[in-house]
Amino acid sequence: MTTTVVVGNPKPASRTLGAATMLAEALTDHAPDVTVDLTTLGARLLDWHDEGVAKAVKTIAASELTVIASPTFKATYTGLLKLFLDRFASGDGLRGVIAVPLMLGAGPAHALAPDLLLKPVLVELGAVTPAPGLYLHDNTYADDGRIAEYAGRWAPVLAALRGGKVVDE
Repeated sequence: MTTTVVVGNPKPASRTLGAATMLAEALTDHAPDVTVDLTTLGARLLDWHDEGVAKAVKTIAASELTVIASPTFKATYTGLLKLFLDRFASGDGLRGVIAVPLMLGAGPAHALAPDLLLKPVLVELGAVTPAPGLYLHDNTYADDGRIAEYAGRWAPVLAALRGGKVVDE
């Protein structure tokens, strides 16, 4: 069962990366198998022939569970994440992948952003998103218990879906 994390924060080794890794671990009881910190791909995301980007796309598309994470920028997810998501075909680019949208922000004003902005894009790409998105405060996520609370509620649902292997005709 491959678990991946995709992080669209333009800062390397960001709090977004920390939160996404913590969430993946809480949902699966192990570290993610693969982490794609998009800042390491940088301008290569604009090169449609880049082999490293193509490999990252194939890895995510073959995952069973992926946490897709972004900080909240201008009330939505980052352009860096958008560039990466544009690599996936509409309708089936993430077919068979269970995706968990995660966003971090400085306050509660954008708490609905994961469900209103990121989740619809993942669904458009064919991902299964059975759990609500998670929004975390970027200064308190490590200690506020919200990741554990979310995992306690949704890990069994995600595990059941993973055990039944999501549809792939």
